This record gives sequence, C-alpha cells and structure tokens, in this order.
Amino acid sequence: MLKRHYRRFLAAHPDALYFTAHSHHFWPDVTRDAMLRCWDDAARLVDDKWGPLHGERIPQLQQRIARLLDSETPQQLCFAPSTHDLLVRLLSCLPTDRPVRILTSNAEFHSFDRQVRRLEETGWCRVTRIPSEPVGEFAPALAAALRRQHWDLVFFSQVFFDSGLVVTELEPILAAAPDDCLVAIDGYHAFAALPRAPGSALRRAFYLAGGYKYAQGGEGCCFMHVPPGCRLRPVITGWFADFKHLATRQADVQYADDGRRFAGATFDPAALYRLDAVLALYQREGIRIDDIHRHVQTLQRRFLDGLGNVPCLSAGRWLYQPGRLHGHFLAIELPDSQASTLVQRLGQRGIHVDSRGNRLRFGFGPYHDTGDVDHLLQTLRRLPPPWHLAGDPPADNPT
Repeated sequence: MLKRHYRRFLAAHPDALYFTAHSHHFWPDVTRDAMLRCWDDAARLVDDKWGPLHGERIPQLQQRIARLLDSETPQQLCFAPSTHDLLVRLLSCLPTDRPVRILTSNAEFHSFDRQVRRLEETGWCRVTRIPSEPVGEFAPALAAALRRQHWDLVFFSQVFFDSGLVVTELEPILAAAPDDCLVAIDGYHAFAALPRAPGSALRRAFYLAGGYKYAQGGEGCCFMHVPPGCRLRPVITGWFADFKHLATRQADVQYADDGRRFAGATFDPAALYRLDAVLALYQREGIRIDDIHRHVQTLQRRFLDGLGNVPCLSAGRWLYQPGRLHGHFLAIELPDSQASTLVQRLGQRGIHVDSRGNRLRFGFGPYHDTGDVDHLLQTLRRLPPPWHLAGDPPADNPT
C-alpha cells in the first residue's frame, strides 16, 4: 500500500519480513529527515529551541493528533516519553487516606499491570480485574461492577495487547462511572489503527496512547488526552506543568489550565519531530486511517484464508471473531511453549513475529503486501516438527 515511504527500513532488512507492526512499527523515511531537522534546530537555536517547540511545534502536533482522535480540544493533550510517566501522574491524583479502589481488566499492558500489582503489594490499592474474554461480555461486566460499588479509578484497554480484541462499547462504561470515579482508556493499540475514534468519550475519560506502534513515530512520544475542565493536581509533577508562574514563587503549587497540568520536565524533543512528520505525511498524501485499516483487514483475511494447510498452528485457538472490529494483529493461543518456539524457528528463517505467554502474534502494516503474506504462509507450511521444545527460552520482548 505505502511501501515507497519505508525504503530505508525495508532496505536495511532485504532478506527478512517483520510481522511486528503491533510492536515496533517501521518508520517512514520522513522520520529520518525529522531527526536531522531536530538536530539542526538545536544547533541553530541552542537553548532558545524551547520557545518554537512549545509555541509552534507542540500545538501543531496537538492539532494533528486531535483530528485523529476526533477531539475538539487539542490543548488537552499532554506529552511524555512514555505512557508510564503519564499513568504515574494520574495515579498520584488518587486519595492517600485509604486504600484506593481500582477496577480494570485481566489483560492490561505491563506499564499499568506491573505498577498496580506493585502498589497492591504495599497496600496502597485494592484491584478488581474483570476477564477480557469473551470480549463481548467485557463492557457489560465492567459497567455492572461500576454500578455495584464505588471505585476511584477504572482503567481498561480499547484493544487488548494479548489478543487484538476490541472494546467497541465505550458509552455503557462511561455512563456507569460516577463523577468522582476517574476513567482512563489505554488506546495504544487503537490510535492510528482503528477507524473508530474515541470522539465524545474524551469529554469524560483520560485517553493514553503514543507513537511507538501504528502512529509510526517511534519511542519517546506518548500522550494523554485530559478531559476538558479537569482540575486535578497531580502529586507527581514537573516544572513543565506550569510555565505561567515560573517567574514568581506562589504560595501553592500552580498548574496549567489545560492538559499540560499533567506534564513532567525536560525531555528529548526528537520523538515529537518524528511523530509530527508522520502525521504531516498523512495529511499531505491524503492517507486516512480508514484506508490503512482496510489494507490491514485485506492482509489479515488473506492470512486467515490460507491457514488450511499449516500444521504448526493446527492445535491453536485464534483470538479473532469474524465480523467484529479487530486490532491490527492476529493472535493464536498455542499449547505449552509452542508460541515461543515458533517465534524462534520463524526468526531463523527471516520471518519475525512475537509472542505473549502462550499466544503468538502476527502484525500487519501498510508496508506489507499480499506477496509478503503469501511468503509468511509458505514458510509456516514448510516449518518441520517438532514445534514445541521443552526448555525453549521465551521469545517475548516487553512491548
């Protein structure tokens, strides 16, 4: 679909295929130019680079992201190097005089899951986890739990990282959450991938995502859309959260009136340059998220239709429901350590996929075509047994 925009990444791997667009997406060539532009701006402006960055580049990037989110309030976007940074600041807004009550799923990504499990160990919070599957029952179950008792925070993924399954019913969850319950949505596997933008949900929920995956800008540029009118005062805070009062010391710690109230401190701006360059490319070339999604759907269907004679996957259970909106990767649940074994075996043959526990993931992107999918299927068909080796090392990486 868009292979011509990824010449440098593709040229670096002439004998390999990376079906890991859901983990580390290839970067378009414009991101290299953006990196050089960032360096040149630093050399030209030195310490004065922060003025144009905050006055021009960040507002421009906010506008581009807001369009994809269907948000009318781009100023509510706050940037950070990782979603974990933003999550910690959000958690620091919760009560400290009693154990915090958190409602979530059993399939949240490490940034949230690890942090909350550690906080559970200290007694700081009590967490209830709703099963993410079957996904059609998740939103009703979450909404029912919200109505049964009081919660301080409800946190869930729009697309679950271990399955690609999508929570399509956001409104029942938002409607069930009382005003004093914070609602946060992990949109990392949805942003710049799914054609359905969060839109009106942003008036009520915090929405976290970033550039590492489908937005194609790489690591270091994550964001949180803060509900308009939010007056929370994060305990974990940095000096970027209030430029207005820097010149004079205030009796109380002050915060910006927009999304910047969740900002941290000095960061490397290169990732913002890269993400802005990608989204500018979209606008310039008329590339729509709908178009990319349809392309990925075409590749997914071709892959699924070709699985009839793939012995190494015959014992698996696909986490995919035909006719239902799905993320940009397909996951199959396999016995024992077969998933990590297949990651290793395929990698030896120049096919890169990944696994999460006993689930093997195949991710498709705009730099893939049907020929790439056919080569993947052919390689899978030719993979000799055994497909499970006792003691195989896990092939997971953390993303």
